Amino acid sequence: MSKKFIKFRRGKNKGFSYKGNHLAFGDYGLKSISRGNITIKQIESGRKVVSKYIKKVGKLWIRIFPDISYTQKPIDVRMGNGKGDVNYYIFKIKPGRIIYEIKGLSNIMSTKILKLASFKLPLKTTIIFNY
Repeated sequence: MSKKFIKFRRGKNKGFSYKGNHLAFGDYGLKSISRGNITIKQIESGRKVVSKYIKKVGKLWIRIFPDISYTQKPIDVRMGNGKGDVNYYIFKIKPGRIIYEIKGLSNIMSTKILKLASFKLPLKTTIIFNY
């Protein structure tokens, strides 16, 4: 998939997530209840925590992908001269969006792992599950 524009405007992050707001693959999920931006590094650090504990027993799905570029100008650069270079990529999280899903573990283990993963994210989350 190609993007029409390399550099995006920041824009607003209003409303609620109606896409990706229910469990599709796993039994337990980490759902956001606040809004914000998540970077690649934050997603990866959460993935490492989950992977460390589920080992080869369970399975993990990451339901978000950071595809919005975030630009920044270097320090000591004067105003003007266009927009800055792409610094990193983000995903705009709205309340209700599911970030991680896991399957194949017990109730206690799943909630413990998702709680550890939530500490790596810059927003408030809750743990949801299917019966």
